This record gives sequence, C-alpha cells and structure tokens, in this order.
Amino acid sequence: MAAKDLFHEAVKIGLWKEQWIVTDPFKLDVGGTKFEIDLGAERLLAAERAEEKIAVEIKTFLGDSPLTDYHAALGQFLNYRLALELKDPDRLLYLAIPIAVHESFFQREFAQISVERYQISRLIYNPDQEVIVKWITL
Repeated sequence: MAAKDLFHEAVKIGLWKEQWIVTDPFKLDVGGTKFEIDLGAERLLAAERAEEKIAVEIKTFLGDSPLTDYHAALGQFLNYRLALELKDPDRLLYLAIPIAVHESFFQREFAQISVERYQISRLIYNPDQEVIVKWITL
C-alpha cells in the first residue's frame, strides 16, 4: 500500500462535507498493472438521477521544489488518467492541490500553460479547514 499524503484526511473530510461517498483508496487493475489512486468518490445527482464519479490524487507539494513535486505529480496523474480511460471511462480524475500552492506555484505562467495543455482538472483544498475551496474541471 502506498503512503498517504499528509493532507489525505483533510481532502477526504472535505469530500464528505460535500456529500460524496468516498472509497479509500480507489483501486484499479488495468492490463496486468495494479493502480491505487488516493480516493474514489461518487454522489447521486438528484435532478438527473445520474451518478457523478471522480477519482482524486492528493498532493501536498511540501518538497524543496514545487516544480519537482509537480513533475512527479503530473506523470502519476497522466498514468492514472489513462488507466481510468481504459477501465472506468465515466470517472473524472482530479489532482488535489493545497490552496497555498494553487495561489503561488499554479499562478505562474508555465504551470498555467501546463495544466491547460495536459487538461489537468484540479480540486483546490484548504488543509486546515478540511474543505474543498474550488473545483477546476478541464
């Protein structure tokens, strides 16, 4: 089992507060390779009587370099997205990012171009308040 990120529980609680049913971790087996995405979540959309399904990869960005942390997160995200496309194509993948990192590193021009180019949907969370601050879906 992979190590959980420092803010894992904060994101999980934030999803619960928004009425998501959370699977921890969300496991996939694709082409003989086992994946463990930090969280899976589902909720019923009452108006449409349909189900919304997501997977969330949580990152803290607490290393010495946010760029190095982003490189690792991006590679992991892209592989998880491919696995979901093959096994669970209705599930949208989000990269969970602390609000402080979103307001600093992810406001840089390079980061903005990168998340647009690679279509990285993001879930911005406040680890202290254990809430989801913003959803950015691409």
